[in-house]
Amino acid sequence: MGSSALASLALTVTNGPTASNSDDTIPSQDYGWSHHGALSSFDYSAVRRGYQVYREVCASCHSVQRIHFRELEGVTHTRKELEEMAADVDVVDGPNDEGEMFERPGKLSDPLPRPYANDAAARHANGGALPPDLSLMAKARHGGVDYIFALLTGYQDAPTGKVMLPGLYYNPYFSGGAIAMPPPLMDGSVDYEDGTPATLSQCAKDVSIFLNWAAEPEHDERKKQGFKYMVCLGFILGVTGYYKRYRWSIFKTRKISYTKDGKT
Repeated sequence: MGSSALASLALTVTNGPTASNSDDTIPSQDYGWSHHGALSSFDYSAVRRGYQVYREVCASCHSVQRIHFRELEGVTHTRKELEEMAADVDVVDGPNDEGEMFERPGKLSDPLPRPYANDAAARHANGGALPPDLSLMAKARHGGVDYIFALLTGYQDAPTGKVMLPGLYYNPYFSGGAIAMPPPLMDGSVDYEDGTPATLSQCAKDVSIFLNWAAEPEHDERKKQGFKYMVCLGFILGVTGYYKRYRWSIFKTRKISYTKDGKT
């Protein structure tokens, strides 16, 4: 086979339908989360651990603005614990009677604090990159919680031929393969309150579940209400079917005969 034929074959293989994605992105697999069952709830021990990972690691750059302290009551902490945690945060409020803004201790009605005052400050602190809010990240990305876990555990050395610009890190689960966020987790990133070994995969799993809960805090209540509705609907359908058979049985089972003289 001549050199021109080999070049033609190489071009066909490179540009053919079996070629890999040009943006160096691979889809995350389904990790089989326990709360994905029809009547399964979140693992709230994991949600609490995930909140600890977020607070101690992720909160330095990312916000979860759609979640308020009061929504964590009975989920990750008790009311007293949350009141103490909120009081440690200085919240800018106002204006007061003199028309000036002031700082006050946080309350349960306040959202979780933002790491930066505004987007401009966030970009300035991160070399021009804007860390996204994580409130709806489990819904905003294809793959949801699977994508978050895969991204957090998917950092690796760039393959041969992949040029990485300064300040970027290779992650095949991120669009384009180059992400500005350095690997946020490692073994021992946090010291879990319940004594769970804080391996990289454990931390990634827990914070992924927390962010999934943050995107769907109504998750468990929705499933319970849906189950109640289905039970009620089944009962109503059963009663309706029985009543229909009862009312129409005399018409469906009777026999009408016609004679030649027109009499029945």
